[in-house]
Amino acid sequence: MADGILPLYKPRGMTSFDCVAKIRKLYQTRKVGHSGTLDPNVDGVLPICIGNATKVVQFLVASGKEYRGSITLGFATTTEDLDGEEVAREAITTPFSDEQINAALASLTGDITQIPPMFSAVKVNGRRLYDYARHGETVERPVRHIKISRFEQRQPATYDPAVQTQTIDFTVACSKGTYVRTLAVDVGKALGVPAVMSDLTRLKSGGFTLAETVTFDQIEAEVAADNAAALLAPIDQALAQYPWVTISDDLWARVKNGVWLTAEDLQLDDLEKNKTVALVYQNGLKCLYQYRPDERRYKPLKMFSVK
Repeated sequence: MADGILPLYKPRGMTSFDCVAKIRKLYQTRKVGHSGTLDPNVDGVLPICIGNATKVVQFLVASGKEYRGSITLGFATTTEDLDGEEVAREAITTPFSDEQINAALASLTGDITQIPPMFSAVKVNGRRLYDYARHGETVERPVRHIKISRFEQRQPATYDPAVQTQTIDFTVACSKGTYVRTLAVDVGKALGVPAVMSDLTRLKSGGFTLAETVTFDQIEAEVAADNAAALLAPIDQALAQYPWVTISDDLWARVKNGVWLTAEDLQLDDLEKNKTVALVYQNGLKCLYQYRPDERRYKPLKMFSVK
């Protein structure tokens, strides 16, 4: 069975689960997981973990994401994108200036809070929010704390006088758990008009970029050539954001038994920079250790191999 990370280009019209199901058939294994849901009407980077790589799904999910997309000002929908029913409309008779738009985007940059949309997979009291929404029910939604590292226009906004709407083309870099649909609505709120996310492509996720992705056509061709494993990135790539520490034979004998370690054991002095470290033995990444300030020691976070 193949082990590794497939940087899939998710096409529009498929759910993330659809993609996982198809990959299971192509790679003939049930050990497949994705690293962050993309809505059916969104395309772009969807890293897929296969085999033992499913152990790093949580770390791929935790990575930041980057998107490019469009926000249309002048109307709003139930789903905050073009899939929903229109619930509000207000003609944009005077287009907003780029300065006004830039100020609105800047106001949503940094550490902010966000309430997930009703049409989302977030669970409240054991039920998905979209289940409440489909039954016409409302429920109090949990506030999320997210980080928007960058939120910028890609080009000057365009105005359509025929339908009296204005469209903003943007790029955004954000933390996990961010709903870009909701960001679009909040841009409208900052400008005082209804808004909707009208287009979205994920450019980066889990350390993979759009240029590195492979399509289903490419995967099917490699499967036919019995070369599908060649498309997989090593598990190590999912952990590239952590400092790597090479350990000795003696230390490995302790680590593979789950022993807690001191900063002195690992010869680390900058604990703030090295909160989580990847331990390498004989050129193989074996595990992640995380510093526990209360214990003043490093504790095993995730073991990948004891061989």
